[in-house]
Amino acid sequence: MSSPSSDPTNDPAYLTEEQKKAGIVLRDHVYDGIREYDQRLPNWWLFTLYIFVVWFVVFWFAYYQLGMFKTDEEEMDIAIAAIQYKKDKQLNALLADLDEEAIWEMSRDPAAVSAGQTHFNQFCSVCHATDLSATLNGTPLPGVPLDDSQWKYCRKPTDVFNIITKGSPDVTKGMVAWDAILGPKKIAETTAFILSHHEPDSPWEPAPDSPENLEAATPPPPGPTP
Repeated sequence: MSSPSSDPTNDPAYLTEEQKKAGIVLRDHVYDGIREYDQRLPNWWLFTLYIFVVWFVVFWFAYYQLGMFKTDEEEMDIAIAAIQYKKDKQLNALLADLDEEAIWEMSRDPAAVSAGQTHFNQFCSVCHATDLSATLNGTPLPGVPLDDSQWKYCRKPTDVFNIITKGSPDVTKGMVAWDAILGPKKIAETTAFILSHHEPDSPWEPAPDSPENLEAATPPPPGPTP
């Protein structure tokens, strides 16, 4: 009986007859009894690699040098412009039929008011409170009350819609524009919810800090000295 050490299959450089006929070549390097093949890669693998290398060079030149493809920034700008166009079209269609009477009718529609309440509680209540009082447990919130007859900038229902859409005229102190987040339909529903707390014949009075009252309280500039 031959010892294991004399078994030729234990030799790292050992090749079977089938491997020899197939042209298998082993490298001299052996580590921990592991043999390392030194074979040429298959043609299908090499051709695939060469094709992708050529494709990369062509695409790189066309993209970065010739500008034949749009960049990610350009694709984003096009997508944003398309979204804005759709919103503008929707807004124009809505405004074509939106007047004081239409908004008051929406404010008496339970479905529109319910949807508007959802939007208001999600986006507006943090400043105006869920009950529109602009207070939380007696503490004033950043927004103005929307449940009384005094309005800072608005004089009619469409003004409420426009303020929510475009934001406060005084961007340093007032509300930001919500058009990009809510869109015309949700803004109309939010307006309907706010007006559901009012009556069509209720008075619209300028608030003490409204531009009208502040302008009236400002003394005229002194005239020229004689």
